[in-house]
Amino acid sequence: SCFKNLFYYYYWGSQVNHHSSTNNETYQERLARLEGDKESLILQVSVLTDQVEAQGEKIRDLEICLEGHQLKLNATEEMLQQELLSRTSLETQKLDLMAEVSDLKIKLVGMEKEQSEYEEKQNKAEGLLQELRHLKIKVEELENERNQYEWKLKATKLPYETLLLDTNSTVLALCFERIRRTQSGNFPADDLGLAEFRRGGLRATAGPRLSRSKETKGQKSDYNAPFAQWSTERVCNWLEDFGLGQYVIFARQWVTSGHTLLTATPQDMEKEMGIKHPLHRKKLVLAIKSINTKQDEKSAQLDHIWVTRWLDDIGLPQYKDQFHESRVDGRMLQYLTVNDLLFLKVTSQLHHLSIKCAIHVLHINSFNPHCLRRRPVEESNVSPSEVVQWSNHRVMEWLRSVDLAEYAPNLRGSGVHGGLIILEPRFNGDTLAMLLNIPPQKTLLRRHLTTNFNVLIGPETQQEKRDITESTAYTPLTTTAKVRPKKLGFSHFGNLRKKKFDESTDYVCPMDTNPGATNGTQKNYTGYKGLSPLTDRELDQMEHSEGTVKQIGAFSQGISNLTTMLSQDEIVTKTTNTSCLPGAGQEKPDAVVQKSFTSFPLVTHTI
Repeated sequence: SCFKNLFYYYYWGSQVNHHSSTNNETYQERLARLEGDKESLILQVSVLTDQVEAQGEKIRDLEICLEGHQLKLNATEEMLQQELLSRTSLETQKLDLMAEVSDLKIKLVGMEKEQSEYEEKQNKAEGLLQELRHLKIKVEELENERNQYEWKLKATKLPYETLLLDTNSTVLALCFERIRRTQSGNFPADDLGLAEFRRGGLRATAGPRLSRSKETKGQKSDYNAPFAQWSTERVCNWLEDFGLGQYVIFARQWVTSGHTLLTATPQDMEKEMGIKHPLHRKKLVLAIKSINTKQDEKSAQLDHIWVTRWLDDIGLPQYKDQFHESRVDGRMLQYLTVNDLLFLKVTSQLHHLSIKCAIHVLHINSFNPHCLRRRPVEESNVSPSEVVQWSNHRVMEWLRSVDLAEYAPNLRGSGVHGGLIILEPRFNGDTLAMLLNIPPQKTLLRRHLTTNFNVLIGPETQQEKRDITESTAYTPLTTTAKVRPKKLGFSHFGNLRKKKFDESTDYVCPMDTNPGATNGTQKNYTGYKGLSPLTDRELDQMEHSEGTVKQIGAFSQGISNLTTMLSQDEIVTKTTNTSCLPGAGQEKPDAVVQKSFTSFPLVTHTI
């Protein structure tokens, strides 16, 4: 189309020029002009041709790009469709998961309901168990009371029978006396047996009074008799007063006299009397041991009721039920072991140290039941020897006096008392702040507590605690540390003899006090120095050696006692074989051998 336009343009221009130049120009000039125009047209045509080719190449490039974009578009559409499909599948999966979550929530609610019902049932079951235990204890007490009434009834029947016999004899004697006075007949006195009705020439009516006086003398003599000669009824009454009344039924069947208990072993007590509780068995063994050794221990005067009040004083009332059920008294506190505390469910290391220091204070005050101070008095410049006798309530009163009354109730059940504060080297102001639940951010409050604590314990105790804190083996006290039973060392020495639970010698407070230096009126703190509980590392080093040495000592003592018994038995057999004239006061060989065994009542237990 461009060529056509150019052709028409030049053609019409040439016609016009021809008509106009006919008059002025010649044919040659027009021809030359036309050739010039032709050359210019050829140039323009070549230029246009180049442009057309360039545009054609651009068009081809654009078509190629269009095809590539079209391919990309198709691929993108396919990817979009796949994405839509995957998204729909994910949405379906999401819906399924939401449905499963809703089902799980429903199941969780059902499980929580079941758990709450189960907990309610468990609480009811525990309550029923406790009621059953109380009922069992009441039934045992009623059975004991019934047995006591039966024995008392039997005991009262005998005097009445003797009284009836005496009254009958009195009536017969009166009759014969009247017959003799009235001379109604001459009856020989010897034939009638009047001699047995006369009470030393007096009237027969005084007979019952004489028989009663004889029983009273027998009772007095039985009361003053040694334990080995006690009757069965008196031994049973002693067990009831001792807090072991639940074993009286079996004791009446097995115990013939006090000698039976004196020669009994813990295995015999468990087998014959049914004493399965290890602490009940230990209590009875310690009491019999003190009777055998004739030791008048002041700790024996403190019964198990006093021990429950003592737990309140040292700040551990949560263990009152276990101690009361185990009938732990003052003597058992003196010989209390780590295994005993673990059996009593005392597993906290801090509570072990609290009980240890409290027993230590009892040792120092010769087991004076009123040694702990419960109420504040007018005290100025309190010394550590007075602080060591503070009870848990007294420590709380001290906190109120130093403006820490809001934190004082946190000490209930913590086991903090004056003995723990003074005698435990690792107990410091930080430990007290931890037990009082004072936050670490309150530095001013903690500093105030530490300052008053240091003033309370004195400079000597403060220096001792500082030395322990700065040592390399120092480990701070925590409320989460637990005590676990430890194995005996010394290369399996315990295999020589199987050691039962209640025969452990790992005492909580193994201290032998000197009576001259540990009276209840001592107030000098220097008497407490050197007796404070050791650190855990030192205790670990001492436990193995101390328990092993005691085992070896007990074993050697048992062997020596056994050899002594054998030698005495040989002497007894020789004397019985050589004796020929049995006298009235001569004892039987079996009785002599039995006496030789009673002189060593704990040999079998020791071996």
